Amino acid sequence: MNIFRMFGDLSHLLAIIILLLKIWKTRSCSGISGKTQILFTVVYTTRYLDLFFSYISLYNSVMKIVFLVASYATIYLIYFKFKATYDKNQDTFRIEFLLGPCAVLALILNHEFSVVEILWTFSIYLEAVAILPQLFMVSKTGEAETITSHYLFCLGSYRALYILNWIYRYVYEDFKDWIPVIAGIIQTVLYCDFFYLYVTKVLKGRSLKLPA
Repeated sequence: MNIFRMFGDLSHLLAIIILLLKIWKTRSCSGISGKTQILFTVVYTTRYLDLFFSYISLYNSVMKIVFLVASYATIYLIYFKFKATYDKNQDTFRIEFLLGPCAVLALILNHEFSVVEILWTFSIYLEAVAILPQLFMVSKTGEAETITSHYLFCLGSYRALYILNWIYRYVYEDFKDWIPVIAGIIQTVLYCDFFYLYVTKVLKGRSLKLPA
């Protein structure tokens, strides 16, 4: 495993830990998009079905289980444990506009027309746009808590590092898979404005407020 994938996985794991700690310590889901978390739960569920019939390594299996458990735990905290603090009036993005096109695209552009492969491809396409409800919510409210900003930065960094991982594997292992590469690029582009604001404001100790 190359260093880019390792740091990408660590950044992804850190993002999840930050989110869960934020919710648990503040006893609040304020500023968190439940719809984005639903989409990520769908992503992990459809992608990691191979846990039931395929073994790659202990590291691979443990990471998949962690992401699955954490995603369902987040859904529980938002929609059950701390439901009273979740502001659904601000979380209004229509996720069916993401689920439908990703499903159709997975049926058309995939490596193999089988249930497992189509679901894996669907998860790749959906992950690329799953953050949109959260970014839409931040844009709608005009600001984000510092801890939420750290979560988004780590999540965006994970995808950016995975692009470097694919480049590394292409150069040194002659391995290429354009579906996750293109999806990863699209996902990283969606974070570009946020990255700029994070570096110029949050890292300087100022709260993230979007321009009017």
